[in-house]
Amino acid sequence: MADILLHVERPAGWADSIHVHVWDGEPGGFASQWPGLPMESVGAGWYRIRLRGLSSVRLVFNDGRGRQTGDQYRDSDGWLGADGVWSSVEPKGFGAGERPAVRPTPPPVLAPSGLAELRPIEERHDFREETIYFLLTARFNDGDPSNNFFCRDRIQFDSGGNPIDPHWRGDFKGLIQRLDYIRDLGFSAIWITPPVENRSGLDYHGYHAYDWTRIDPRLESPDATYQDLIDAAHAKGIKIIQDVVVNHSCQYGIRGKVHIDHLPIKYYVPAGSEPGRVNHGPYQGSLGNYAWPNRDDIDNPVAPDWYRERHARDPDGVEPLVDPKTGETLPKPGYDPGRFFGIDPGDLDSDWYHQEGFICGGDWESAYPLQHKHIAGDCIDLAVERQNVKDYIIGAVSRYLDMGVDALRIDTVKHIERDTLLEYVDAWKARKPGLFVFGENLVKGYGWGDLGGGDNGPSEIRPWWYTRLGHDPRDPNSGGDSGFAQLDFGLFSTFRDTVSKGTYAGTGQVLGMDWIYGDVTQLVTFLQNHDVGPDNDFKYRFKGDQWMAAAAYNLIWTLRGIPCLYYGEEIEFMKGAPQDVEGERDTLHQTGRAYFGDHLTEERIAETQSHPLYRHIQRLNLIRRAIPALQKAPVTQLSEWGSGMSFVRDYSDGASYAVVGLAIGGDQSIQVDGVRAGVYRDAVSGREIASDGCLTFSVSANSAGIYVLEGPGKVGEDGVYLH
Repeated sequence: MADILLHVERPAGWADSIHVHVWDGEPGGFASQWPGLPMESVGAGWYRIRLRGLSSVRLVFNDGRGRQTGDQYRDSDGWLGADGVWSSVEPKGFGAGERPAVRPTPPPVLAPSGLAELRPIEERHDFREETIYFLLTARFNDGDPSNNFFCRDRIQFDSGGNPIDPHWRGDFKGLIQRLDYIRDLGFSAIWITPPVENRSGLDYHGYHAYDWTRIDPRLESPDATYQDLIDAAHAKGIKIIQDVVVNHSCQYGIRGKVHIDHLPIKYYVPAGSEPGRVNHGPYQGSLGNYAWPNRDDIDNPVAPDWYRERHARDPDGVEPLVDPKTGETLPKPGYDPGRFFGIDPGDLDSDWYHQEGFICGGDWESAYPLQHKHIAGDCIDLAVERQNVKDYIIGAVSRYLDMGVDALRIDTVKHIERDTLLEYVDAWKARKPGLFVFGENLVKGYGWGDLGGGDNGPSEIRPWWYTRLGHDPRDPNSGGDSGFAQLDFGLFSTFRDTVSKGTYAGTGQVLGMDWIYGDVTQLVTFLQNHDVGPDNDFKYRFKGDQWMAAAAYNLIWTLRGIPCLYYGEEIEFMKGAPQDVEGERDTLHQTGRAYFGDHLTEERIAETQSHPLYRHIQRLNLIRRAIPALQKAPVTQLSEWGSGMSFVRDYSDGASYAVVGLAIGGDQSIQVDGVRAGVYRDAVSGREIASDGCLTFSVSANSAGIYVLEGPGKVGEDGVYLH
């Protein structure tokens, strides 16, 4: 199918970012959302875009700032000059042939000099100075195809029946290759999913740990080990946050410590089939690990003798094997799948595991079952209160801290009793003084627990509880700061009813409860992640309009807390897709966990980096880095009226002082009384205002005013949403 290649010359007075808004694209009636598709600069004031698969289209070129051409129509390639005249041939002086792709010029060094640069890691002791880019390593960028691996479940096949899109696709080598991309976007810390060795039918994400002491080989290459990644990131001033699972192991136990009774998977024969007849992509003959010669999943030295003996031989799984539990002989088509994949909680080793069964129904809002039952068949609840479990996990993770890991994110926090979990956190902090540790305590509401607000769960399983040391569920001030920060699910939960509807209405209510946290300025704030997004029942990537996302980022980057972006948000990647597989036949390419590396190739990275939200987030990072108050100060003098918000950020009694005004949906006039007297400069527009205690200013729709007392002035360049 033909493409249409269009070039446009930027008219005088237009902004540097050119978009093309298209509609009635044929075939199919394709249309874009305003301001449209970003065009690629090819130098000398010319921009281009290839409209793939279209034979005709109606369009308008615009700069996203109110300047635009009249309506146009094209059914062939063309050049539109600054004079508004189309040419079907390359204009004289344009250059011989199509220009090569040009990577967008990075923002200039800001004034005063150095604001755009990252200070050395050894000088950055306060994690509130950072912003975080969160990625699933195996889905980000593939640097070494030789370590790619298909999980047993959810394999994608092309029309010819060939397996494509390996679940383990991205790796450390690919991440190292794109550290500059993340740094250019303005992030100073990368949160990676758990890198330790995993085992399960769908373990690409890292949350089914089998061996905490080893890095999964599907992430490493001979020239790109975990240590290489840490060292490469540090060389660029980027910190590494390691995701850690304390609560559970995979369904096969822990290598060298405990075995969970299963039959080797290579002996599994589906009902109606025969031994050696499995045909499931790379899994030919059996569902055993196709990359291992022995076709088995585990090599646990504490497994029974009969298991280890079969692990070393019979890769086809055809020799007769007597199930020691039932006495039946395998392989046997349709034999109880539970003997290969299931768990009997009562048979688990109580030295390592809880035996109370699986979480169901009301268990999800009750502390004891939540913390003593198993989440799922491949998330087996560890007896985390036992000293042997503590010694193993604390010791294993301490090794990664010694390698240079800068911070830890703890998974499934509410599934572990707080005081027990703090023993782990405090041990790691003792190992590495100053270590930043934050946790994931998922809640689909404000998370106030016994303090009210319609919460149907007790305080003991809510985020604020883990930031405190007291034991009164109705009085956060009964204990001080635990030093264990949390992901801000309370703020996130408001986004479904606020920014997803183009308003800030109600945000002030949740911010009014900031006092319940040990240190609210250390919360990690976000719009979405690999599990949730603020739409419908929290199952989907953000599907709102682009300007809504921009307004959400304006809030997150100027509010208290540490901003965190989920990979791909910067280009609305997989917008509206479910965050994880839903239906039985869904594969990862249909979800928010799709492979991102296609957008990071040399051929496409310029397009990626020219996206309006990429530029928007890039500038927000620059602004936040330049203003300590945005990094570390609490929020005071908060006012929220739906279409706008204003608040003050006062760090260290005026050492850094900012007055922030936000607008969503429409322009806003903002007045803030009772501020410090002096000269304020807006980091967005550069406007200067002298104030005697009252500050009045206007903010364009979906933009921000960030007036800093004796501040640096304008930081970065205007974009679609910050101007």
